[in-house]
Amino acid sequence: MTSEPDAARLDQLRTTVAGLMPAARADLESLTRIPSVSLGSFDQQHVQASAEAVADLLRAEGLEVEIVSEGGRPAVIGHRAAPEGAPTVLLYAHHDVQPPGDEKDWDTPPFEPTERDGRLYGRGAADDKAGVMAHLVALRAHGDDLPVGVTVFVEGEEEVGSDSLPALLDKHGERLRADAIVLADSTNWDVGTPALTTTLRGMFRLVVTVRTLDHSVHSGMYGGPVPDAITALVRLLATMHTDAGDIAVEGFATSEATELDYPEERLRAESGLLEGVRLIGSGSILSRLWTRPAITTIGIDAPTVDTSSNTLVAEARAKVSVRLHPDDDPRAAYDRLAAHLREHAPWGARVDVRLDDEGRGFSADAQGPVYDAARAAFADAWGTDPVDIGVGGSIPFVAAFAETFPDAAILVTGVEDPDTRAHGANESLHLGEFERVCLAEAVLLERLGS
Repeated sequence: MTSEPDAARLDQLRTTVAGLMPAARADLESLTRIPSVSLGSFDQQHVQASAEAVADLLRAEGLEVEIVSEGGRPAVIGHRAAPEGAPTVLLYAHHDVQPPGDEKDWDTPPFEPTERDGRLYGRGAADDKAGVMAHLVALRAHGDDLPVGVTVFVEGEEEVGSDSLPALLDKHGERLRADAIVLADSTNWDVGTPALTTTLRGMFRLVVTVRTLDHSVHSGMYGGPVPDAITALVRLLATMHTDAGDIAVEGFATSEATELDYPEERLRAESGLLEGVRLIGSGSILSRLWTRPAITTIGIDAPTVDTSSNTLVAEARAKVSVRLHPDDDPRAAYDRLAAHLREHAPWGARVDVRLDDEGRGFSADAQGPVYDAARAAFADAWGTDPVDIGVGGSIPFVAAFAETFPDAAILVTGVEDPDTRAHGANESLHLGEFERVCLAEAVLLERLGS
């Protein structure tokens, strides 16, 4: 059962959250200044500093807090026991961030949060340190009268694949067990329109290496009859798509997504598609984004243009990223694509394929009292009903939580919007939306309290 807060209580929470926002923004900016990039080539002391900063914020709200690590980056677990008869809610976010990339692509320094036109710019300002702060504001809004038990779990390696998450869940699973789980690492449909994410595509990445020679040779002496590895690799990669851009590999699962109003003009604007470049694939746009497979070449190792010599290159390799239907099995899908690449080796070139990483998708049966409470809380905060959406990206940890806690209702929420540019230069947080996210979570805890 969930309780219905009256209008006076909702107004009180709205006023309280508004009053908390200046301090919340200051805390968010402090977290954003910590360059907690979890990729191994970056200084991991910053990730430790970020975990300690999160732990301090949780302790200040009266939670029992521990920093834990099971062979990976540090995670933070905080807990406050439930009142008699009340449920426990697990609040998830992550404190690690993506690398900033080339700082020349940023309008302002990536780790110096800066406000422009109502948005706060900085790496991690949205993904996902704003998720951490949304949980904290919801706790602060209730103070000593928290209507539910709360466990806050802030991971430290989501951006590098959450490799140690299974070990964390295995060792600390009982401490994390809850009646409902709020995973704050997704997006809303648009500024002003909240959303619950009910499907996520699965994924895997592979590295394919093509060899045609045992050493590179002079292109003038041997070019013509002797194939080079770069051209062979390009031809091989091209076999993964039809001329129209659909996946040319057999056996991938697919289905049609629920339709929302998403015209091509919006996709072109939000993605930055250049004028004259056509969309690829078939089916509705949202199906192509949410429930159909996608194959993308995301990197190629070969001599650069500026350093290339006039030779037939002996070896070249590429990294391929694949997004899958939410219910498709990543390992089986990898086997299908690996077989396709080996079978389509051009000119007898030697093709080696290696799985780089994988992650399962997620599909929720988003019905029941917890989902009803979440939709009502969103409506309270935004003044408009939320929509159910899919997300074309992959968040493998969601499937891990669903498998570990099969009886818990899982709510995938978030602070992002179509202009956030998470993982890219000029990542930003819409400050007005951030306040509504905080209010919605505070109201959700109120509604879940019995």
